[in-house]
Amino acid sequence: MAEKPSVVIIGGLGYIGRFLALYIHQNELASEVRIVDKVLPQLAWLAPEFEEACAGPKFMQADASREQALARIFDRPDGKEWDYVFNCGGETLYSQEDEVYKVRSLGLSLALGREAAKRGIKCFVELSTGMVYKPDSSPSKEQDKLKPWSKIAVFKLQAEEELAKIEGLNLIIVRLAHVYGPYASQWVATALSMARVYKALESEMKWLWTKDLRTNTVHIDDVTRALWAIVSWYVSGRPKWDDKTMGKVPTFNVVDKGATAQGTIADIIGQIFGIETGFQGQLISTFAKLNLDSVVDDVNDELLGPWSELLADAGITRPGPLTPFMEKELLKDTDLSMDGSRLEEVVGFDYERPKISRELIEEVIESYRRMKWWP
Repeated sequence: MAEKPSVVIIGGLGYIGRFLALYIHQNELASEVRIVDKVLPQLAWLAPEFEEACAGPKFMQADASREQALARIFDRPDGKEWDYVFNCGGETLYSQEDEVYKVRSLGLSLALGREAAKRGIKCFVELSTGMVYKPDSSPSKEQDKLKPWSKIAVFKLQAEEELAKIEGLNLIIVRLAHVYGPYASQWVATALSMARVYKALESEMKWLWTKDLRTNTVHIDDVTRALWAIVSWYVSGRPKWDDKTMGKVPTFNVVDKGATAQGTIADIIGQIFGIETGFQGQLISTFAKLNLDSVVDDVNDELLGPWSELLADAGITRPGPLTPFMEKELLKDTDLSMDGSRLEEVVGFDYERPKISRELIEEVIESYRRMKWWP
């Protein structure tokens, strides 16, 4: 039996990083793992099942965007190089200044990519987003038109392009849909927190735009399985990959087969919470388009107070990462619509959670209850 690969996960305490570490740990896939993050495990809202996979001797606190930290991150006591490096780091908050993304996302990716190339790392995986595609309700394939529509995506696309120019870097790019699952604190978490407030207020939860607006999803368990399947495929010689037709850098969309739209989520939320859900008509949506800032501010003002009261009533004194606060960037009338067939055809990957469902969303809420985040 060949020795198992050694793995570094940058941003290893982030949402995807911690689940990737857990997947590798539970399935004993690696000979050695190093989890790198600038946040300490004690401050990262880790659920108990992640302790062994993410903390202790495996964990290294470091800011990988700083040049002087790279040697410490990459050096190993035995002098060997790591086999796989997964870059799950970068700024995940929306609506930040450009400079923040430049340093924390683009700068981070390029510093890691150069170091990985210099050391001849077998495989460097850059996590990107489906928001780099030109919005369209028909699903985007990996080689379709690019037109990033969030600031995160603007800098992620720059990172993709710059990394591709680094001589000798064994690069893979993975573009993700909205990732959801237990302990998720973005996107689906916002919708669920809002629904909890609307239930308390006994009012209808109305969504902007239409029920057909695409908000494609993928379950965290499928994301971690896909990441491992892709690196295993890469080091086994990249079968079925054709540089001429597919491009030099293997690039994969990771997105479930459910073609999730706003209506899908609204229906599930309506069932779970027993509230009315609907869509603002054309008139209000058009007004919102022209005045998005003030519309979002009004909704946030309306919801944040009652949310705090719900937490207080439930005796939650140390609130977790959940909030009904809505990000303007995610409220645009833009489709996140992706085609994930390349991953299935080329890598032979199979989705275990092919579409979002009431049961899977109930699991998410249950995970919040376990962590005492949920009022």
